Amino acid sequence: MRLAIFTDTYEPEVNGVARTLGRWADYLRRQGIPVQVFAPDPAASADEPVPSVVERFASLPFYLYPECRLALPNPRHIRRALQAFQPTLIHVATPFNLGLCGIHYARKYDIPLVASYHTHFDRYLPFYNLQWMVKMLWRYLTWFHQDASRIFVPSASTRSELLGRGWDEHRLSVWPRGIDARLFHPVVDRSGLLAAHGIESGRFVVLYAGRLAPEKNVETALAAFALFRERACPDAQLVMAGDGPSAQGLKEQAAAMGLPAHFLGFTPPKQLQQWYAAADVFLFPSPTETFGNVVLESMACGTPVVTASSGGVADIVEPMATGLLCNPASPEAFADALTLLHADPRLRARMAIQGMAYARSQSWDDIFGRLLEACREAAAPGRSSIRHTR
Repeated sequence: MRLAIFTDTYEPEVNGVARTLGRWADYLRRQGIPVQVFAPDPAASADEPVPSVVERFASLPFYLYPECRLALPNPRHIRRALQAFQPTLIHVATPFNLGLCGIHYARKYDIPLVASYHTHFDRYLPFYNLQWMVKMLWRYLTWFHQDASRIFVPSASTRSELLGRGWDEHRLSVWPRGIDARLFHPVVDRSGLLAAHGIESGRFVVLYAGRLAPEKNVETALAAFALFRERACPDAQLVMAGDGPSAQGLKEQAAAMGLPAHFLGFTPPKQLQQWYAAADVFLFPSPTETFGNVVLESMACGTPVVTASSGGVADIVEPMATGLLCNPASPEAFADALTLLHADPRLRARMAIQGMAYARSQSWDDIFGRLLEACREAAAPGRSSIRHTR
């Protein structure tokens, strides 16, 4: 098998899709399987070296998700690269410009095609006053995925939603996310980390990690934390790891509310592990996730999670075992969950143990091994999935 991946986000960009696709390509290379990635140029701030197997294209940031780039593909460049590489399978990972190129060349050269669905963009639209586009978006997404013999989705809940929209159950397969236990673990010098940031070691630390954007429902995290301090723990400390378009507004909102909120900005994985392990609770109210990598990372670091009872995160968390699920529209529910965990250290300890056990059972190699077998089946001779020409 020779796999060509077309994606509008890829390492060194830092988001769940880019990191997952990077790991997937690394796994394939370790298995001796040739892989060629077609991806946009990274943002100007990303200056890490990238593998030579990545064909890059000029790009612009996508309005709803600037970390996902809209490439300006060069058809001649793509055609020459594909003719030289001779893929036996094309994987389209994003429904934008490069994904469209992948579909075009799969049709043009009759190459088997698979796709992966990573993001509920329809759930983003209301946060940007674009809810009028939802029906049009779903028509486009259905068209975009129509020729893929397999569509890989991050969670069972995502699969259920797509089934409810009439997608073919025989083409939908769950491709969950794993954890690197060497990177995400509970070891940390908590006192040293907190002291370096001017936080007293005795404070009850609530951590949020993720993009600071409207669709992540971060305002609910601030409101819930304020209620929690008022009702149960006046000296609690909120730490916000991440960046995004809402960062400045959230800082101003926290200051106006008088909250002790420490904004870290963009936090690389190694530093993020330290904060996961140092926090008492991980608070993540986003209702728009198809999986929620940060929830699994927190669990791997031994930190109980309080998260939304919506989307893929609800598939990861077992209530009262590895964390707590709350109505994403209710700051009071999140505040009650924080209060419960603050009052019961033994419950937090039990959740930490069970969360670590679950996270460590999610091996990337096992997950990628199953994905590879599915791709080999799709790439088998005579298995071209192309059913439409327009």
